[in-house]
Amino acid sequence: MSSKKAPTWEQYAVDLGVRLQRARLAKGLSQERVAHLCGLAGFTYQKFEKGESRPGTPMNPRLTTIVALSQVLEIPLVDLLPPPYPVVEA
Repeated sequence: MSSKKAPTWEQYAVDLGVRLQRARLAKGLSQERVAHLCGLAGFTYQKFEKGESRPGTPMNPRLTTIVALSQVLEIPLVDLLPPPYPVVEA
C-alpha cells in the first residue's frame, strides 16, 4: 500500500480520465474509435476522459468497461488504475 494520501473519488476519476486520454493519444486513436471498440457511446467515453459520468458526478465505469479500455488502449490495468486508491466507505 502506498504512503500517499488517498485521493477523493473526484480526484481519482479526473486522474483516470487523464490516463485514458494520454493512452488514447499515444495509440493515435480518436475518442469515437476507442468508444466503438469498447462498446461505449462516444459521448460516454468523452465524459470518461473528463472524469465524469454526469456533470458533477465522478465516473464509475463497470469492471467490464475498465478491462475493455485496458485492452483497447493496450495499457495494463495496474497502470490505468494505480494506487493510492480512494477510500471506499460502507
